[in-house]
Amino acid sequence: MILRFSIVRLRTKSLARGVVLAVVALAGSLWLAGFPAPDAPQATNWQMVAVALAGWSMVETARCLSRRRWNLQHAGALILLYAELMILILTVFLWLYP
Repeated sequence: MILRFSIVRLRTKSLARGVVLAVVALAGSLWLAGFPAPDAPQATNWQMVAVALAGWSMVETARCLSRRRWNLQHAGALILLYAELMILILTVFLWLYP
């Protein structure tokens, strides 16, 4: 018996998938930039993957806003979108600045 979670099914809407993608993108971008070593920040072209993951996480979270009536899930999804926007900006900064 194969368990099918909603985070694995790409056709279903999932806030958890967006959060996981955003956290993976942030961790990957910090690792690729050499975050713990302050003396040698580096920008690699592999950070485009982290930027793409951060963008995909925003799309996944925005898919959960399709309801016309406002409720608390809508508000939570908006807060997650703002957090993922900050992650996207940080990954673009770590990719282009050093």
